[in-house]
Amino acid sequence: MTAVWELYDALLEQIPRHLTVTDSLAGTVWTAMRTSGGVGLAMTTAGRTRPPLIRGDLRGRPLIDMAARVKSWNYIEAGLGMAAINAYFNQCEVFGRNGGQPSADGRNEDAFTASYEEIAGKRVCVVGHFPFLERRLCDICELSILERQPQTGDYPDPACEYLLPEADYVFITGSALINKTMPRLLELSKRAKTTLVGTSVPLSPVLFDFGADCLAGFVPTDLDGCWRIAAYEPETLLAKVGQRVRMFKP
Repeated sequence: MTAVWELYDALLEQIPRHLTVTDSLAGTVWTAMRTSGGVGLAMTTAGRTRPPLIRGDLRGRPLIDMAARVKSWNYIEAGLGMAAINAYFNQCEVFGRNGGQPSADGRNEDAFTASYEEIAGKRVCVVGHFPFLERRLCDICELSILERQPQTGDYPDPACEYLLPEADYVFITGSALINKTMPRLLELSKRAKTTLVGTSVPLSPVLFDFGADCLAGFVPTDLDGCWRIAAYEPETLLAKVGQRVRMFKP
């Protein structure tokens, strides 16, 4: 295990070697991987990247082999690796065994809504431009948004070196695992309370060892419905086929 890949290797070490892939897809919005017991999702990440190394039908391949592709510098391939990791960690049974607890009142809140009271009046940095973020947070906190493809008002992602060390709260998109920026972002955010947020986030407690304080991800409850949305209905809300959950550092 090298220091550069330590976070990724820690995730991969937890995946059982007996699991195999039963189906996979890389859509315009969602990338998905399916095993006999679960479906894992990741946001499809575009970009000019290296040619893929995996070819042909992925069905029947060991899940761990596909998960290891998260280290690829081809982002489509890395997305398949991220989805493979989530096909193990982001399942109800594994989530519960790792200490996760679903919302007691059944509310399907996202991480930002659930944090309103805590972040009020604080310096908040969000890595990734989530929908309607300014409308929801600008009036309650000092908000900075970092984005690789900045929209009006956003900071370009190199500004993370200056903004994250000064933040009180940081939210980091799970897609940062796919583009390999996550280790540095966590290092820069060590002063802040840091939440990894989004469907791409693996619900693994090993991430707490690398600086995360909270994991806000997604657990599918209707596997067929989840696969249908990923493959054919990417604009349909995933909340219809699963639950947003949070896991906190002990």
